[in-house]
Amino acid sequence: MAGPATARPLPTIVLVHGAFADRTSWDPVAAALHGRGYTVVVPDNPLRGPGYDAAAVEKTLAGISGPVVLVGHSYGGAVITNTHNPNVKALVYVAAFAPAQGEPVQLALDPIRFPGSQLLPPVLQVKAVDDAHAIGGRNLDGYIAADAFHRVFAPDVSDATAATMLTHQRSIALWANLEPSGPTSWSNIPSWSLIPTRDNIIPPAAQRFMAGRIGAHTTEIAASHAVLVSQPAAVAAVIATAAGS
Repeated sequence: MAGPATARPLPTIVLVHGAFADRTSWDPVAAALHGRGYTVVVPDNPLRGPGYDAAAVEKTLAGISGPVVLVGHSYGGAVITNTHNPNVKALVYVAAFAPAQGEPVQLALDPIRFPGSQLLPPVLQVKAVDDAHAIGGRNLDGYIAADAFHRVFAPDVSDATAATMLTHQRSIALWANLEPSGPTSWSNIPSWSLIPTRDNIIPPAAQRFMAGRIGAHTTEIAASHAVLVSQPAAVAAVIATAAGS
């Protein structure tokens, strides 16, 4: 006679932030997932390049026992694509890049195939930064100009929320957009994709192309690139669907 059924433990949700943001960008989604009973881990993403950043995330994953759902926002999608850990059972791309092997994320911003990105000068600015990982200890980073941040990156949040997000903006090494992606995690892990149809950073057409290429379960929502802040319940719902698969 079979014993009583035992509920499977909920997977740990690991949330990887993207460029022009830090770990706090996930706070609303993390709160929604906590409300659903999930353990949530939000590692720091160095924003230096997919290979280096994936290695940093893998250090976090190594300390987690049991199944994991790995989620990436924006450039964070390139990072989770390059992350390989046997405990990861599902990938979720939120307004995110999902590059193929050998492909830099910049290809998804190709204005001929996928017009519409506003991530161009003067919105996109460049500065020299101290970077211990770069040759000579200096690097060129990109960031979004303060006077364009609300309008381009997060037009569907309040003025106060956009101002707070701006204070948490982190620049990304320009090389991160040009580095060829390594072997892809999505080749053998089920994937989900949440595409905001009002994204001014990664054109929705590019996101649809990448989601189709990886065979992702896709949801579209009327939101900006900052959908994780403007509509956290919807993002958490997609993550929970992946977690329950």
